[in-house]
Amino acid sequence: MLKRNWVFSLFLVFTLIIPSMAFADAAEGDVIITLGEDLKDVEKQKLLKEMNAPENPQIVTVSNEEEHKYLGQYIPKATIGTRALSSSAITIGAPESGLEIVTNNITSITDDMFTNALITAGVKDASIYITAPIPVSGTAALTGIIKAYELSSDQVIPEEVKQIANEEMVKTVELGDSIGAEKAAALIAKIKDEIAKNAPQTDEELRAIIQTAANELGITLTEDQINSLVSFFNKMKDLNIDWNQVNEQLNLAKEKLTNFLESEEGQTFLTKLQDFLVSLIDALKALFS
Repeated sequence: MLKRNWVFSLFLVFTLIIPSMAFADAAEGDVIITLGEDLKDVEKQKLLKEMNAPENPQIVTVSNEEEHKYLGQYIPKATIGTRALSSSAITIGAPESGLEIVTNNITSITDDMFTNALITAGVKDASIYITAPIPVSGTAALTGIIKAYELSSDQVIPEEVKQIANEEMVKTVELGDSIGAEKAAALIAKIKDEIAKNAPQTDEELRAIIQTAANELGITLTEDQINSLVSFFNKMKDLNIDWNQVNEQLNLAKEKLTNFLESEEGQTFLTKLQDFLVSLIDALKALFS
C-alpha cells in the first residue's frame, strides 16, 4: 500500500476545453508549459521562471477532474486530493533523441519511473521538466505529459494505453516501497525490454521472464508480487502498444547512461568515487591494525 501524501499529488492533466489541434505543428525545440489551475499567481510566476519558460509560451491549464479520471482506479479518491498544483515544461526533441526527465519537488516518482511509463504510452524524443511549488508525490504527472505529447505531435494515444501507463507508474511506486525505487524502475524496464524482444506466449514464459529479470538485478520477489506482475504484463502485452518503439526508446535511455559513464564528466565522477573508496578502505585498515 502506498505510504505517500497524495493530497498534494502532482497533477498535469489538461482540461478538455483546449482545442486538440492547438500544438499539432510543434517542432524541435518548441516548449509546452502546463500549470496547475490551483496555483496562486505568485507561484505561477515562480515556476515559469524556474522552468526557463520562453516569452509568451504555449500554456495549458490543468485541473483536478482528469486526475481522478485516470488515477481513480488505482488510488483512493480521498488521497488523490482536490488541488492541481504541479507544472511541467515539455521540450520537443530531435528524432531518436530519446526521453530525458528531470524532476524537482517530487517525492515518490523517480525520473526512471516517469521514463518507463511514458515509453509505454508511446511518448518519445522530448526533454521534460516536472516541478511543483511544494514537495508532492508526483503520481499524477503522467497523464498531463501524455496529453501534452498528443497536442504537440497530433498523435492520439488510445485510452487503454493511457490507463496502462498510469497503472504502471502506480504499480512501480508500490513495488518500490518494498524493494527500492531504483530497483523497481530497473525491473519494470528490463521486463519490458525482454517482452519487446521476445513476446511471451504463455503465463509460464512471462513468469520466467519476470523471475530471470529479478534474479539478474539481485531482486527477491514474493509470490504475490510475481503474480501481480504476470497479471499486469499480460494486460499490457495484449494492448495496441508499439513494442518496436518501446525497445528503441529503452535502448536510447540505456545509451544515455552509457554515454554519461564514458564522458569526461562521468569518468571524473567514477575516478573520484574510486579514490574515495580506496581512502575509506585504507582508513578502516589503519583503524583495525
